[in-house]
Parts: sequence; structure tokens; C-alpha cells
Amino acid sequence: MFISQKSITARMNLCAPYLALALLLTACSGAPTKPEQPIVNQADDVATEAQFSQNLNELLSQVSQAQEIPIQTLESGFLDARTIPSIRKLVLPPSGTFKKNWLAYRKRFIEPVRLKAGKAFWEENQAFLSQVEQDSGVPAEIIVAIIGIETIYGRQTGNFRVKDVLSTLAFSYPETPNKPAREQLFKDQLKELILLCWTEAGGKLPAKNNTQGVNSTRFSACLNQNSSYAGAIGLPQFMPSSIRSFAVDGDGDGRIDLKQSPKDAIASVGNFMKKHGWQSGMPISFPVQPDGISAVKELADGEPQLKHTVQELIAKGILTKQQGDLQSGGVEPSSKAFIVDLPYPDKDGVEQVQYFVGLNNFLTIVQYNRSYFYAQSVAEFAEALGYRNQSVVPVENIRKVMISKSSSEKPKHKKSTAKNKTKTN
Repeated sequence: MFISQKSITARMNLCAPYLALALLLTACSGAPTKPEQPIVNQADDVATEAQFSQNLNELLSQVSQAQEIPIQTLESGFLDARTIPSIRKLVLPPSGTFKKNWLAYRKRFIEPVRLKAGKAFWEENQAFLSQVEQDSGVPAEIIVAIIGIETIYGRQTGNFRVKDVLSTLAFSYPETPNKPAREQLFKDQLKELILLCWTEAGGKLPAKNNTQGVNSTRFSACLNQNSSYAGAIGLPQFMPSSIRSFAVDGDGDGRIDLKQSPKDAIASVGNFMKKHGWQSGMPISFPVQPDGISAVKELADGEPQLKHTVQELIAKGILTKQQGDLQSGGVEPSSKAFIVDLPYPDKDGVEQVQYFVGLNNFLTIVQYNRSYFYAQSVAEFAEALGYRNQSVVPVENIRKVMISKSSSEKPKHKKSTAKNKTKTN
């Protein structure tokens, strides 16, 4: 999963449920920013094959020069690369009349088939999940929920060749307002794919004097592996850059295989979440108190940024002191939070919104897939598996309390003894 993206488009709330390292998928939350009319005409000309080949060859030349990989090897690997017109349609944003529906989204992912598969996956990998939870601090339920929502534990990993997907989106992205930025993102991912496949094939970077050990068959197989329509790979749906940055060898066989190795997938998700700031023992979100609905509406700006303190939200009636174990040292009053808004139409078509207070761990899930819908679905899927969305007082805090209590009691005892002695004397 993800290179950090510093700026996040603030007003979307329903993104494709694919891992997008923050580089790939737009931010999600509140009301949409899409215009009322479709922003692309499907009759627009697609880049000709000649243009496609020229642009692709230029990128291959850049990678060859920068990493000293033989251009012949790269050209051979991409000799049969092609554009996929259907990909261009799949990445289009919804029309202006589309209404986001949190309840429909939730129903799609938190349902009996996935939950049953999740319990089976957990039972099959229970010992290793416990180990990763201990090492990363990320609860097993969260890891299981993410993999379940992403691919139903490998059942739905995509059926497009990843080199075709990334080449299409890098050089033939549909006519949208953010086309230049998106094309650059996919060009970067295409470069990351090449470097990933080169190292998987036994090569080193830069590749000078290191071409004899490269397995050309493995290099080609890596370029041709299946992915989602956005280029995400394997059980956890990592983009190439995320694989290079966060994927780890969980089963200890000397290579990372997110497609066939559940242990590699589990360890990689745990590592991704840990590297993106998951706080062990802390909750994900709090439901908003009924009396705080009017106040929360004023704060719901759609920006996934930790900008309000828990104490501030308590003062506004949005939270209560009992939430988050505030009194026992779990989530402290100074902890930062933000407002999560999940819109849905009621039976009459009138838009309603369900609100939550998102904490740091909610934001960490958003880094995996930039959608409030996605993050809350992960949280509720995990709860259905037994996750308890509440803070756990860190052991060091308990020790501090015990030491403090012990220290405060000793002087009182000594003073009392001294007084008694004085009186006795």
C-alpha cells in the first residue's frame, strides 16, 4: 500500500476499493466536487498505437539510462504492451447525478460471504496473525478486514495485465481536469513496476555490470502478472511503489509474493499500517453523540486532517468523557481527531449523513485507501470479527500510575508514623 500524498482532495467520499498508496486514488470524504455534467466524452480520440509506442519507448529509455538497465531487455518486455479501452471507462468519476450511499457501500463489503471467508482465513493463519500483531501493533482483525475487503482473500485480484493497465493510464488517460497529474502518477507507477520486476528477476539497481544474473523469464512474468484496473497487485492490492516500499517476506522463503503467499500479504499489510502511523492499543473512531449533531455539522469539512482535540469535541457535546477511556489514560483529552461524514439517501431520496469522530488510526486506514467509506467499512468489518474499538491503557501508563500512587502513599505513611512517635514521646 502507499507514497504519502501531502495534499488531499477534500470533497469526495466514494473511491474505488483498491489499494492506492495515497499516490493513486483521490481523497475521499464529504460532498462531491464533480460538475453536474459528465466531464469526458467517450468519443474522444484515444492515442494512436504509434503515439502510444513512442511515449512508452521514451519512458523505457529514461529508465534504461537512469538505472543502467539494457534498453533491449526493456523493449523486449514491453513488445506486446497494448492499451485497454475499457480501463479508461473504469477510472472515470461518477456522473454529476450520482449520489453517494454509505449504507449501500457498507452492505457490499460487510456481508456474510466475506465475513465467513474472513473467519476461515483467520483460523488458517491464526498463529502468524498473532505474531504480526505483536510485531506491528496492528490488530489481526484489522489486517483480516483489509484483505477481505480488498480481494476476498485472493478471490478477486483483477484480470488485467499490469503493464497494460499502467501503460494505458500513463499515456491514454481519459480527458478529465486532473489528467496531467494522473498520467504522471501512472508513469511513476510504471517505472516502479519495471524496477520491481527487475529486482524480482535477480537484478540490482543500478544495473551496471549486473545483467548476467537476471532471469528474463521471471522479469517478463512479473510485467505480465494480473492486477486490478488501477494496477494494484495481489491479496492486499498494493501498487508497485507500495510493494517496493512496504511489502515484506512473511513466510521467509526469500521472496515477496503477494499473490500466492497469505503470510507475505499479512506481514505486508501490518508493515504498511505500522509505517503509516498506526497507534497500538488505540481506537479507530467514536460515534457522535445525538446532542452533538448540530455542532458536528459545522466541523465536517471533509478534510482528513487531525485538527480538533478530543477535549474540544467533548466541550461541544460531540463526545462524552466516557468515550475512549479518557479517565483511565487511554485516549487523552489532548488527542487529535477529525470529523467523518458518511452520506446516504433515505427511502425518500433525501440525503442523510452518519457522523463519526475519526482518530489517528482512522486516518491511517485512509492512507491505505483514501475513502471514508472504505476506512469505516474496515473498522466495522474488524468489529464483526471481534475487534473491540476502544483504547487499551498502555502497560507503561499503568506502571506510572502504580509508581505515582506508591510514592504518594509512602510519605503519608511516614508522616503519620512520625506524628505517632512524637505523641508517644
